[in-house]
Amino acid sequence: VVCVGGDGSVSEVAHGLLLRAQIDAGNDTDYVSKPVRAPIPLGVIPAGTTNILAHTLYGIKHAVTATLHIVMGHIQAVDVCTFSTPSKLLRFGFSAMLGFGARTLALAEKHRWMPSSQRKDFAFIKTLADIKPEECELSFLPLQILQEDSDDDRITLLYLGSKDQWQKIQGHFLNVSIMAIPCLCSMAPRGLAPNTRLNNGSMALIVVQNTSRAEFIKHLKRYTSVKNQFNFPFVETYTVREVKVQPRLKSGPDAKENVCLNAEGNYPWNIDGDLMKEASEVHVRVHPQLIDLYGVNTDDLESSQVACNCI
Repeated sequence: VVCVGGDGSVSEVAHGLLLRAQIDAGNDTDYVSKPVRAPIPLGVIPAGTTNILAHTLYGIKHAVTATLHIVMGHIQAVDVCTFSTPSKLLRFGFSAMLGFGARTLALAEKHRWMPSSQRKDFAFIKTLADIKPEECELSFLPLQILQEDSDDDRITLLYLGSKDQWQKIQGHFLNVSIMAIPCLCSMAPRGLAPNTRLNNGSMALIVVQNTSRAEFIKHLKRYTSVKNQFNFPFVETYTVREVKVQPRLKSGPDAKENVCLNAEGNYPWNIDGDLMKEASEVHVRVHPQLIDLYGVNTDDLESSQVACNCI
């Protein structure tokens, strides 16, 4: 199966392949605790705007490069997340955002009549101008902790002593990102989540606490450079295997700040560039190497030494 499109289209096809695999295996599709792998690999030819999956798999947004990987049969196992409520499976996916990233997408979707690039720029600037934090409760099962190597500025992953103890944080957050892949793109050459890999069985939980607009813009600008975008006192990163996100509705005089909700009281989520709205708690689990995608691990490409032996 080969998908020509952007991140949303690829995510939809991957969801369909995995959902079909669960049906064929006789699994309950309303609650998938241990999903089976997709039986066939998925090829990705970038034809969207951001093309995060293509950048992550090939290191570049280039249709010919993607086609060559598919023709040559370069297959890479990739981790996948399940997004569920207490009562049903919402979808399979690779990454999600709540807060700024989701509200920007929700605003862009309301202006589909605009050209794609203008629509996204308009939504980004307008959401940034009217930025407000979300009150959330985050519960997560930590898998690893991050340690920065001062010699080569690379990120090292260390296992925690206890992996089965839920941790909880509650507060006002400008953005919450949950990502099972590094999410490379032209605007973030190091990736939106450089502290995870394609298939290491972990998710990056990135929490941006409430801060001033100026400080938040500094954080966003870091994504376009080689500097550490998480080196701010209001940014927290965790390496996890499960996350539960419970948004809190404001009441009383602050109720008017529930601007991100629609008429049904649903919060917007940005899942792989697709807008999803949900009112209840969302439970995110990572499932190691659940699907095969055509491509390579770009970390291996960067670390490999190519030498000429012709002389």
